[in-house]
Amino acid sequence: MDSTAAPASLSRHLSSVAPPPRLFHSIYQPNSSILCLAATESYIFGGRQSGDILVWDHHLYSKKAALKGHEGSVLAMEYAVAKKWLFSSSADSTVRVWDTVDLVPLYVLDPYLQTDAGDIYSLAWSQSRETVYFGCQNTSIQWIQFGEGSAMAPHSSQPRPVHKFFAGSHPQYQHTMSADSASELAPTQSLDATSSQVQCTVLSIPATNIVSSVHHGYVYCMAISPSPHQGSDDILYTDARSCIYLVTGSGDESVKLWNCSSPAPVLQYTFECNQGAVLSIVVRGETIYAGCQDGYIKILDLETRTLIRTIIVHENVAVFSLSMLHSDLYSVSAKGQIQRWSASFDCTAESDGHTNSIILSSVITYSDESGQFQLVTGANDGYIKVWNIEPPKSRDHLDGCFHRPVAQREVESINDTMLYALSKFISIPSVSDSSQHREDCRQGAIWLKKCLNQLGASQSILVSTGETTNPLVLATFQGARHGVSKKRVLFYGHYDVMAAPARDWQTDPFNLTGMNGYLYGRGATDDKGPIMAVACAAAELLRKRSLSVDLIMLIEGEEESGSAGFREAVRKNKSLIGEIDAILVSNSTWIDETTPCITYGLRGVVQCSIEIFNDQPDLHSGIEGGATAEPMIDMVKVLAKITDENGRVAIPQFYERVRPLTEEESALYERITSITKRSTESLSSKWCEPSFTVHNIQVSGPRNPTVIPSWVKSQVSVRIVPDQNLDTIAENLCKFLSVTFSELRSPNSIEVKVNHKADWWLGRLDDEWFEALEASVRKEWGVTPLRIKEGGSIPSVPYLEKEFGCRALHLPLGQSSDQAHLPNERISLLNLRKGKAVIERFLTAVGNK
Repeated sequence: MDSTAAPASLSRHLSSVAPPPRLFHSIYQPNSSILCLAATESYIFGGRQSGDILVWDHHLYSKKAALKGHEGSVLAMEYAVAKKWLFSSSADSTVRVWDTVDLVPLYVLDPYLQTDAGDIYSLAWSQSRETVYFGCQNTSIQWIQFGEGSAMAPHSSQPRPVHKFFAGSHPQYQHTMSADSASELAPTQSLDATSSQVQCTVLSIPATNIVSSVHHGYVYCMAISPSPHQGSDDILYTDARSCIYLVTGSGDESVKLWNCSSPAPVLQYTFECNQGAVLSIVVRGETIYAGCQDGYIKILDLETRTLIRTIIVHENVAVFSLSMLHSDLYSVSAKGQIQRWSASFDCTAESDGHTNSIILSSVITYSDESGQFQLVTGANDGYIKVWNIEPPKSRDHLDGCFHRPVAQREVESINDTMLYALSKFISIPSVSDSSQHREDCRQGAIWLKKCLNQLGASQSILVSTGETTNPLVLATFQGARHGVSKKRVLFYGHYDVMAAPARDWQTDPFNLTGMNGYLYGRGATDDKGPIMAVACAAAELLRKRSLSVDLIMLIEGEEESGSAGFREAVRKNKSLIGEIDAILVSNSTWIDETTPCITYGLRGVVQCSIEIFNDQPDLHSGIEGGATAEPMIDMVKVLAKITDENGRVAIPQFYERVRPLTEEESALYERITSITKRSTESLSSKWCEPSFTVHNIQVSGPRNPTVIPSWVKSQVSVRIVPDQNLDTIAENLCKFLSVTFSELRSPNSIEVKVNHKADWWLGRLDDEWFEALEASVRKEWGVTPLRIKEGGSIPSVPYLEKEFGCRALHLPLGQSSDQAHLPNERISLLNLRKGKAVIERFLTAVGNK
């Protein structure tokens, strides 16, 4: 066939009703090239140059295992759905078969002539024939049949010689990584599957199961028609065609069609592509799509054996992988781009999938968790990226091919809604202590009000806290009425966040980024993630007609800046909020990475500013040094007097009312120590003992080493514990600072000011609300949570308890490494989803009492 007779690419770049691929999550393994991919309902498998196959949880995107056994690069993988087997081929001249449920090896397939076969580049699985085919570097096709009637020949494996010609001859895709990108963005726990130590059967391919010299080049790719892959609608053609075809592509620039009705494939036709090596193939119905090294996709018709179209993707940029979702074709290339092509061969979406990298592999799968189709891509930058995609609208009637439940088509997954809403929430830089973000805070409040309303809140309004402060968001999720009074739970949170200088982050802090099972972004764990978890828990219960309490959400926008105007606004609108039976808070983290916790205590805080100054200008130390009383020296002397050489705070009566550690708490600490390996002394010092901290020192003038500043300011704070009196501690601190300064007999002046104070809080461990929350955590996580305290302070918690006359509960969702207030703040997908589930259980439990 003369390919030049075919029309050139007529593909147009068109807008599409379906949105372009949206990045859902990224998985990063440094110093890796992801050469091939496979996906099941539970796992994503990534084959690497190092010879191992990394296994990632498909729902949480955390590392699950590493399948070891191959001694060369893993070049291809194929998933057999019915058997739940994973086939992998390698540069070590073997094919391995893995159980995808238990993640253990089942078989090692030795090709005919063993290492003489060279690298095994391609795999194809025929479900109807229960046969795996593989294409070799020595230009042969080999196969083996499983199931009844198959002739599999096990043997004892001997050391396999390395072929002197084929050894190490597979292509190496190099990519230079910066020192920053070569380090892992986030540490992940891995459970290595010591698969090389598990006994498995070694099978040799007999001489009858090989067709030699099928191409004049390496067999880079192959596919079965009808295709068994997720995302194909070839099932519609199965009844119309009795025979099975194997399609192969090669470095000789050709595609060959093989009839597999008989045991040995029989060549039916050869398509000449003439656009460089054929590197990727996908089949849909009667159409073959072949991706070529020169940047072209050849569209071939099975029935008429003709070339019907040429798509120009990128001139001279290799098309390494193709995937199909119904009639949409997805191509990925060495340029790092993803493109979507319609049934009429028009480009309907284009995006940079892996910037400045080579995308080497792709696969389409379906996520039951999110209720969406996903395109998974792997590149030489060490990333596996998961993209949410949608099937073409014109082909919605084919959804049945994917066994997708009607409920999943009609009802959007609440977990996906939670992540989508959180991504929008994170994108709003609602930094409350910055005047340039004041409007962002207001827009954040407006967005949250609308979001809660869309999630099912019967009322969602903004409440003013003053002309210069950010509003409250007040929303009510109304429980079902059963003719009896309902419990009313108040959830308190905050939509404002700390500043996030981009230079300190490895991702955009205001663009929610999924990586290795974590979601990175400012506010992910403090406190936007927990807010979305609670709101979506209420929405899910409403959808199920199971919300039996009234959930009132009170979300402020000044928590990170001292909660200015909060108390007055709550007190003024108390009748609007209504009676409250319990308060729920989620605004801190666990004590470690793995054990869920419930917080039952917080320290209080007094924040104070000190300024020492004179009425002179800044002076030159070389001219005036020694002849003037320097404010900096006075400040150093005053601060030095606050603590003694043992670190004890010298403020009078500072330790007099500190509650001693009880026997019950000592027992709690012993359990925490046994799990976290942290000493009881360190826990007690952070949770049960008061402390003093100097935060910073500021000076006037240009801050160069020759200047004597005319004024010096310092920010200090004390943390207090039960049963210290907040007002007494604040008064004694100010008095101590003033008296200590006066004893210096300095001509300078001092000004001491309390900027913020918040009382300590201690929950009850023996009431029904705490017991219900603890039981909910235990049922969801399968372990009794740790009862912990927190060294920090949340001013609104003790205030709300006193204002509404009820108990507060504190459920942290984040892990200890979540970096709240710090660069690279994050929350794990597992914690976020299970946190939502715990809230559902808790609201259900207290509503049924």
